[in-house]
Amino acid sequence: MQNWEEDAGGSCCTAATDILDAHAVCKKLDVPLHTINLSKAYWNEVFEPFLAALRAGLTPNPDILCNREIKFKAFLNQVLDQGADLVATGHYARVRMHDGAYQLLSGLDNAKDQSYFLYTLGQRQLARVVFPVGGLNKQLVRRLAAEAGFVTHDKKDSTGICFIGERPFKEFLTRYLPLQRGEIQTLDGKVIGEHDGVIFYTLGQRKGLGVGGVREAAETPWYVIAKDLEKNILMVAQGHDHPLLFSRSLVAKELSWVSGEAPPIPCRCLAKTRYRQADQTCTVVRVEGDRLWASFDASQRAVTPGQSVVFYQGEICLGGGVIEKTI
Repeated sequence: MQNWEEDAGGSCCTAATDILDAHAVCKKLDVPLHTINLSKAYWNEVFEPFLAALRAGLTPNPDILCNREIKFKAFLNQVLDQGADLVATGHYARVRMHDGAYQLLSGLDNAKDQSYFLYTLGQRQLARVVFPVGGLNKQLVRRLAAEAGFVTHDKKDSTGICFIGERPFKEFLTRYLPLQRGEIQTLDGKVIGEHDGVIFYTLGQRKGLGVGGVREAAETPWYVIAKDLEKNILMVAQGHDHPLLFSRSLVAKELSWVSGEAPPIPCRCLAKTRYRQADQTCTVVRVEGDRLWASFDASQRAVTPGQSVVFYQGEICLGGGVIEKTI
């Protein structure tokens, strides 16, 4: 898949490198290489909604959108139409048939588990996908690739925005979202700095604030506490564990359930409100249409609107939704 049109003369030509790597692996395996350009669909279904969410002051997750709209929708539909039986990807997750339904399971390598990004997959998708490395750890996958003679065996892990790659995040986004400088204020209204636009910051953020050495303030790091989109003010406070960063309950929307329907409510389960977070015990107390209310046993730090909350029962991913607000 090529899902992003590279900038002319740009230094982040990830697509060209990836195609060369794929060609080398296919040549080693003596299988044909086919390419599909889905950049238009990616722009319309992933990147534009991503920008719209940022403009609304949210912190969206483009990787989840990409899985839902591109890899397991546009791409899956195209290759199935071309006669493929199944699609295999390198996600660290697993699929299991149980009692006549497909289950999405977390990957065995906890450090690489990617089921969080796949919670929007339903029965139709899981019936047609396989995750060959989901039962392996990354070290073993690299060793097997080296033994097979693949040039990609020591390739750096991909990071950054899905299919766009590693770029200076704020610098890249300013091509599409103009800077809108405003005040950085403390909770008592004191101005201690200037930001480039509240949309470029997220709750709990410490790095990149450019504040420090405030007279009459202890030399303790500052963190983003809130964003006032209307007034273009970034609110900050000192302390990693500031009370205003914590909440016990949330509301989520745009729900997706792997089985096709919500579990029996109330549902005691585990949840993650961000990738690689340790499992948190919670209760889904109410589901009404496309919204749910969940309450955590312990207060959660920096639960961020726009991110996703994903629910589990043990290794089974139940589904999740986009965080709308904390309560």
